[in-house]
Amino acid sequence: MSVDRNASHAKLSRRNFLINSAIAGSGLLLSVSLPFGENKAAGAEAFMPNAFIRIGSDGQVVLTMPYVEMGQGTYTSIPMLIAEELEVDLKQVRLEHAPPNEKLYANPLLGVQATGNSNAIRGAWKPLREAGAAARLMLTEAAAKRWGVDAKSCRAEAGEVIHSSGRRLSYGDLAADAARLPVPTNVALKSPDQFKLIGTSAKRLDASGKVNGSVVYGIDARPAGLKIATLAQSPVLGGRVKRLDDSAAKQVKGVRQIVRLDDAVAVVADHMWAAKKGLEALKIEWDDGANAAVSTDDVARELEQAVLKPGPVAQNIGDADKAIAGAATRVGASYHLPFLAHATMEPMNCTVHFRGSECEIWVGTQAIARVQAMAAKAAGLPVDKVTVHNHLIGGGFGRRLEADGAVRALQIAKQVDGPVKVVWTREEDIQHDMYRPYWIDRIEAGLDRDGKPVAWSNRFAGSSVIARWLPPAFNNGLDPDTTEGAIDLVYALPNFHIEYVRVEPPGIQTAFWRSVGPSHNVFVTESFIDELAAAAKQDPVAYRRALLDHNPRAKAVLDLAAEKAGWGAPLPKGWGRGVALQNVFGSLLAQVAEVEIAKDGSVRVHRVVCAMDCGTVVNPNTVQAQIQSGVMFGVTAALYGEITLKNGRVEQGNFDTYQMLRINEAPVVEVHLVKSAEPPGGMGEAGTSGIVPAIANAVFAASGKRLRKMPIDPNSLKA
Repeated sequence: MSVDRNASHAKLSRRNFLINSAIAGSGLLLSVSLPFGENKAAGAEAFMPNAFIRIGSDGQVVLTMPYVEMGQGTYTSIPMLIAEELEVDLKQVRLEHAPPNEKLYANPLLGVQATGNSNAIRGAWKPLREAGAAARLMLTEAAAKRWGVDAKSCRAEAGEVIHSSGRRLSYGDLAADAARLPVPTNVALKSPDQFKLIGTSAKRLDASGKVNGSVVYGIDARPAGLKIATLAQSPVLGGRVKRLDDSAAKQVKGVRQIVRLDDAVAVVADHMWAAKKGLEALKIEWDDGANAAVSTDDVARELEQAVLKPGPVAQNIGDADKAIAGAATRVGASYHLPFLAHATMEPMNCTVHFRGSECEIWVGTQAIARVQAMAAKAAGLPVDKVTVHNHLIGGGFGRRLEADGAVRALQIAKQVDGPVKVVWTREEDIQHDMYRPYWIDRIEAGLDRDGKPVAWSNRFAGSSVIARWLPPAFNNGLDPDTTEGAIDLVYALPNFHIEYVRVEPPGIQTAFWRSVGPSHNVFVTESFIDELAAAAKQDPVAYRRALLDHNPRAKAVLDLAAEKAGWGAPLPKGWGRGVALQNVFGSLLAQVAEVEIAKDGSVRVHRVVCAMDCGTVVNPNTVQAQIQSGVMFGVTAALYGEITLKNGRVEQGNFDTYQMLRINEAPVVEVHLVKSAEPPGGMGEAGTSGIVPAIANAVFAASGKRLRKMPIDPNSLKA
């Protein structure tokens, strides 16, 4: 697909879009501008992110995707938006990965070229449908002109324009003519009752390729002359290589080269097995540096001190301190959430061919322009001399929003003749991850004589990922990710005060993790609202419901989840039900967990019932799969997830010490969708953030013991 990168573009507002047509061979080329506000860094100049659609003479619709597929279904659901309005079969849409270009492909809700924050569908919902509708009108007009008839006597269907007389022309036949027509400035979109594709359980476009092995992930890239490398990095952040004996490694059959960096050593070989055996043969002495004594306890102590001091106010309603002081009952608690690793199925990897004056990169990344920019900086090259090929991702969860893996591969490739693929072992992947932050909350509420909350005050401390990753979005000590799920709650609370204290931990790096801020805040909020219900001696569902008269959508999902879960029905001894309700990522979700506590204190999650209002559903199958996936991710975190530091080193190294939920442990997950005409909400992360407090509340229902620290410690629950 050829795209004119130098085409001029108009300024965009959040509500407007632009379609520029150009003749490209014999095809119709549409540049779809995803809406975004002003580029603050560039003054009056606006961002102009674009997805490109081309209809060639063969009638194929080619969409250059500004988002990446990592299992969430984006490569099916976004084409559905275009296919719906364009009146083509979904199979007629072919996808191409977008190249790095912040101006053309920036995420409309983030302002940078990235796939994350559960907003691909949210950002593409209107502009891509408008693009399809505009293209359909142009093709219909082209057919009418060729036939010499009124366009109103023609209709588009299945990639053709059909006249009332029965005459028909394919989109391929009309593409060149349509490209010469003026672009309509206002297009009418289908109403929901006219949808043929949106709302249906469309078959995943990437499914067959994943089954037969034809799709290519980053780890599958194999340019000619490829060598394979694996590496050992300093076990302590900031450490350095002090001494290296590589003599034994060089004797391993297939090992070609040892690359020494300041803080890492790589073994380059003909294949991964030789590289791994060579790595095992290395004798490395490390200088651990300033972080040699850091422990998890050090991090926790610093956070415990931080929550005792005032921080920037994220939200304030009324006078919480005064209302708490005069309340009939005061309830307080402190919550701790640990560092968590991503542990993606596909370990970190990147292939680089450094040629001196230019370099080429093959990778699976959630932020391709970031990879290009950071690699160019590390290589000392202009950005346009760094070519990045993106691929499908075998698990992102926020880990592949980072470019550290690509930068590390480039550092190694600069010393290697020809392309080299750097693959991290599982131990390197876990011990050199960038982790979900450790958080501590100190929260208090006041209740009236009826047990109803009259005030809520929470101060929490932890790392801000956005402050590092996207500094312009961190303002006055606050950012939208760190506070989401802690502010703008679904409940009616007349006096409400939230403060956040930023504390960056020593000796460990933090990063986005599936549901990030809400994974912390929803746990705290929904655990504490449950504590208030217990203090008021009221049913947890009824207590929440009484605070939702102003929010019918939230009340509807809570009622549906409770009904489908059989809330209130008896359970066997040692079992309990817990509920959680949230409004994050633009979606409302209620979850009910059923758990069993064994005599040894171990917890088994048997069933999870989810009721979701995510606005208009594009593909129900994708929604269901994402909730199920998110639940499994969250159950794993609740039962097992914890990264700890000792002597500056991450103690966990593989799935024996950083345990995953096993198939035989997986709960039954039921998903019930509330029909809604609202615009779509986010789906990729919501299932994760709500399930952890639902499990904790179920444990309380079964045992009477509150869990204010994750993961669950079976020793605290022993009979």
